[in-house]
Amino acid sequence: GRWELGAQSERWAAFLERHRLSGEEAARLLLDAYEFRGLVKHTGGCHCGAVRFEVWASPDLHVFNCNCSICTKKQNRHFIVPASRFKLLKGAENLTTYTFNTHRAQHTFCKTCGVQSFYTPRSNPDGYGIAPHCLDDGTVHSIILEDINGKEWEKAVKEHKTIRDMSKP
Repeated sequence: GRWELGAQSERWAAFLERHRLSGEEAARLLLDAYEFRGLVKHTGGCHCGAVRFEVWASPDLHVFNCNCSICTKKQNRHFIVPASRFKLLKGAENLTTYTFNTHRAQHTFCKTCGVQSFYTPRSNPDGYGIAPHCLDDGTVHSIILEDINGKEWEKAVKEHKTIRDMSKP
């Protein structure tokens, strides 16, 4: 439906025209700016470009360097975000998943180039672990790297003060 914008009607129309946006696109832009205040929209994807995503996160990333068996072999460093801040833009059909042990972590990767640009971590099955090296240039200000002892996963997650809450909005 239509909104009654009163004195803002002309300003709204000029904004839509100037930025070549539909009403829905402009509303999403405004809602994102309000809901994700202090965050930036990062974009990224796999090597071949078949998989692309966007994620709202701080420009200052808190990245985990895990020493569990799979993270060590893949050199999987990642930051965690709530599912509501992640959007797969393209490539769902090009993703495949590897699981092992508890099968809670969903290690998704591109079928074409093999790159894992994001996955569903065991510590936060309601969120995503994003590989910062798969983000496009220009939106990351800094990276703080934290080692986590994934070889003793249960103990490490129990003792960590914030990791389980990182996927909460």
